[in-house]
Amino acid sequence: MMDFDLEQGIAILSRTPELLRIWLTDLPEPWITNNEGNDTWSAYEILGHFIFGEQTDWIPRAEIILRGNGRDVFEPFDFDGQFDATRGKSLGELLDLFAELRKQNLQRLREFDLQPSHYDMTAVHPALGPVTLRQLLATWVAHDLNHLGHLAEVMARQYREAVGPWKAYLDILGS
Repeated sequence: MMDFDLEQGIAILSRTPELLRIWLTDLPEPWITNNEGNDTWSAYEILGHFIFGEQTDWIPRAEIILRGNGRDVFEPFDFDGQFDATRGKSLGELLDLFAELRKQNLQRLREFDLQPSHYDMTAVHPALGPVTLRQLLATWVAHDLNHLGHLAEVMARQYREAVGPWKAYLDILGS
């Protein structure tokens, strides 16, 4: 287990846009647009979720915490917000937008010039209660990794039936 470390976190956060660009650029359309059925996300929608989070979640919430009164409550996150934010945009446009937003947000994060005392500052999450800046920033990193795994799952599961009996050896395909 690792304690949160800003530079180690930035090492992950800074790589996600390029990883997504390498992974998704020039793939045939079904890899990008297929999902697993109702109420599931495609690779395109997962990318949209990354973008919407960059716009409304991580840095805006960090700024609320850094205001310093500990009583400010975050706006609830709109888990469908990516659909409006990405409507009509090509995959390339989304990849470019995500890369630019992430670059700006990491720059803003560095501009905070965080000191050890900042990490224990709090605000109130509408569902979770009090949360610290350390927890928010660690969640940002884990969130990237979570949705990279999610992306791998939704793509791998397109071949759930095609792999035949090997499904028994591929945990990613689920039961």
